[in-house]
Amino acid sequence: MDAELQTDVIVRPVRDVDAEALGRVHATCWHETYDHLISKAALERVSPRRMAELWTHWAAQGPEYRMSAALVEGEIVGFVGSGPARDDDAPRSRELYFIYLLDAWHGTGIGQKLFDAAVDDNEPLYLWVADDNPRAHRFYVRNGFTADGASHVEPFLGESLTEVRFVR
Repeated sequence: MDAELQTDVIVRPVRDVDAEALGRVHATCWHETYDHLISKAALERVSPRRMAELWTHWAAQGPEYRMSAALVEGEIVGFVGSGPARDDDAPRSRELYFIYLLDAWHGTGIGQKLFDAAVDDNEPLYLWVADDNPRAHRFYVRNGFTADGASHVEPFLGESLTEVRFVR
């Protein structure tokens, strides 16, 4: 689907009632995004139910957190979250925590709509992204980010994932 989307897309703040649907989409996105970086056995431990529990917590965060979902025909197809920086040595005071979109909706403009919902125009912030995720790297560069040379190995599903930091 690398064409502009012809269907109406709604991007709105995450609600408590979204937790179950967000859990399903989140688990699917992790399988689609990390299948070449993390073992199949580790990914099989990702359950929609566990992800839904996380979303129940995230949806209850305060106003400094911006959590939004993208819906197409009433179904959640992606989500985004940003908030206060979590790192002690953070290069900016705000962090883009995550942005995930089901593979079927890549290239439709929904990712940009999600990004715009979580980030103000030209807002200075930073993010961590998997080192081996060139599509995401291109998206962030288009949105004014540059890799600043920082990297770390993040524990992920009982394995390790190398992440690089982008800043704008």
